[in-house]
Amino acid sequence: MHSMIYGTLAGLACQRNAKSRAVTAENPKGEKGRGGMAASNLGPARKGSPCLRDIEPGKTVILADIDGPGIISHIWITLDSKTSDADCFVLRDLILRMYWDDEEAPSVESPLGDFFCCGFARVCRVSSMPIEVLPSSGMNSYFQMPFRKKARITLENQHDNPIPAFFYQIDYNLYEELSADVAYFHAQWRRQRLTELQKDYVIIDGIKGKGHYVGTYIALTTLERYWWGEGEMKFYLDGDEEYPTICGTGMEDYFGGSWSCTRQVDGKSVEETYNSLFLGYPYYSAHDELVHNPYHNDDCPPMRGFYRWHILDPICFNEDIKVTVQQIGVCYKGLFERQDDVASVAYWYQSEPHQKFSELMKKKERWPR
Repeated sequence: MHSMIYGTLAGLACQRNAKSRAVTAENPKGEKGRGGMAASNLGPARKGSPCLRDIEPGKTVILADIDGPGIISHIWITLDSKTSDADCFVLRDLILRMYWDDEEAPSVESPLGDFFCCGFARVCRVSSMPIEVLPSSGMNSYFQMPFRKKARITLENQHDNPIPAFFYQIDYNLYEELSADVAYFHAQWRRQRLTELQKDYVIIDGIKGKGHYVGTYIALTTLERYWWGEGEMKFYLDGDEEYPTICGTGMEDYFGGSWSCTRQVDGKSVEETYNSLFLGYPYYSAHDELVHNPYHNDDCPPMRGFYRWHILDPICFNEDIKVTVQQIGVCYKGLFERQDDVASVAYWYQSEPHQKFSELMKKKERWPR
């Protein structure tokens, strides 16, 4: 049985009726006593197969195919640094999907980078409770991912080039059974390249069943001048239609900031990024960091990445949930309706079956501006 106290310092000494396993490129089924068997030039069982090699364009590889019941507790992924640094948009071209039990439609579907709070196909430092991204390109998830019959995780390469080296490890525990109240992990990526005036950007909708919403990542590309963060986060719960049950006070407020996200340096406003356990603004850039060309400058629309984890304050729903955010700014004339480029990942738990996600955007439509 799985206890909610596990994973906390208070529960660190508690005995667990579990069997620990790990999936890697060398042990793709996580089998007992079969880790580290491949041979290298150093001999048998000496780092012979640390990664998947040469994942061809258009190919989908199975990262994990595990029989349950169990709970995935940690995922670590990294790419060859030459790949992530030199190949534009690769983190938006690799699609991560997760399937629980016998389902055919994924419960998780997201570009690899965005799932780990690295939008815009750029790696950034993220330091939070469920997501950690460390130098250089070490992407970690600590979201608990239960499964009763089977867990299947895949990676699709929609990039133009092969992925020469893909490193990963998926750590999990096997249990005799999971309690009936344990729900399934879900995550969905969306984007609207140009939001509509006076129409809220939809982070998720069509979610049916009982569950709890646990996090939001937003990759915001501002396309208009002046302050962008007055839009309110809205949570429509259990039949809400015209008005939501929960409505925040502004986007920067939702992500834990206040009075913009800047500090004054020599009379100018300078962006101030931050990371914390549950709230963060880990990425800002107004320059093209992906392509260098000596014949044009590197200016581009400002890009900002934010996360907010509802770990201690989950948003619970019993029938359905819809989450939106307004695009409202403010200038010297007051509030105004904006049109920006917004991408997002929603993270939540719910009972199965879940509603099938809308079709993922085509590759070029996912690329950052």
